[in-house]
Amino acid sequence: MKKGKRCIFLLLVFLLSLGNKIAYTQPHQKPGFISRYWNKLVNDTSANAKSQFLVYPTLAYAPETSWEFGLSSLYVFYAKGDTNNRLSEINGFTFLTLKRQYGFWFDHALYSHENKWFSLGRLRLQSFPLLYHGIGPDSPEEHLAQVNANLLQIRERVLRKIYPSLYFGLEVDYQRLSSVEFELNTDEPIDHPPGSTGSANLGVGLGILYDNRHNVLNVRKGFFSELSLLNYDKNRGSDFSFTSVISDTRIYRPINKRDVLAAQVFGQFNFGNPPFNQLSLLGGESIMRGYYLGRFRDNNQIAAQVEYRFLPLPLGFTKRVGAAVFAGSGTVFNSVRTLQFHDFVWSAGAGLRFLIFPKKDIFTRLDVAFTQEGPGFYIFIGEAF
Repeated sequence: MKKGKRCIFLLLVFLLSLGNKIAYTQPHQKPGFISRYWNKLVNDTSANAKSQFLVYPTLAYAPETSWEFGLSSLYVFYAKGDTNNRLSEINGFTFLTLKRQYGFWFDHALYSHENKWFSLGRLRLQSFPLLYHGIGPDSPEEHLAQVNANLLQIRERVLRKIYPSLYFGLEVDYQRLSSVEFELNTDEPIDHPPGSTGSANLGVGLGILYDNRHNVLNVRKGFFSELSLLNYDKNRGSDFSFTSVISDTRIYRPINKRDVLAAQVFGQFNFGNPPFNQLSLLGGESIMRGYYLGRFRDNNQIAAQVEYRFLPLPLGFTKRVGAAVFAGSGTVFNSVRTLQFHDFVWSAGAGLRFLIFPKKDIFTRLDVAFTQEGPGFYIFIGEAF
């Protein structure tokens, strides 16, 4: 799902909050709940060390879902209220469509006191269609089938600091795809991929991570690099046996007191026989923006992006509006022997930023990305990477 289509509420924050005063009340009149909430949201009156919680409604429309109504939330805090600790965040999203599709999403990045422990995870429970374009870099632009299925994913990484900014620990990933139905979008028969009738797979492995970022939602300076290995084995109850290796490296460099140059290189490499839903999926709201997540899928992928952030813009009348420009390139491939330069696709775009929590330096982003196949739109709290 293109999450970027849904956060219409946050667009209002961009348009209506260029000034710092939103909720006006008559003298001696106690502001109502909505006024107090809006003022807290836009003016960020909380102390820097105090945790903050944000809830906002969402709305979207797509042909495969009809109207979608949702509720998103974000909770940010410092362990023990100590701003010397890194900023932790928990975000959630739940939605329901007029076609009786639904979903519950929860992601978190948690740091303990003195950053000794780091927990990074996600939960996905949804009944929601995905678009299947086939496998490989030459898959057609028009999707071959709409796949209706129920998905449960639980992924958790619990890492212990073993050296300043260096973490090592265990990783677990469980994915179950059930009630799978392929609705063909072509008159020609297609080859159904492995896992097309559903599967359940449990992966366990190890991860090593270097991370000296202080604010994961808006990194001004820092370095992040993760290498993880997950093994899925039929002997441990999985329906498929394969191994997945993920490499993710990001660097952030301040250009001046305001601007930041960020870059990322990402790779995922599968060995064995993964089901189609656990192949390397290119696209999404973070890297290769503009492409539907899974528009391209295969055993392996490599992708890279660079982004220049103006945080904030020197507008004079406000210090809460910023901007960014970005570009990326990537591809999927079956094996190193099939990797071809001409299979790389590109993505580029620009976006606006609004400083929603000034004391914690957290921006809302509105991005427009362009590809060979058209544009994509995204609205989120926090930067793409």
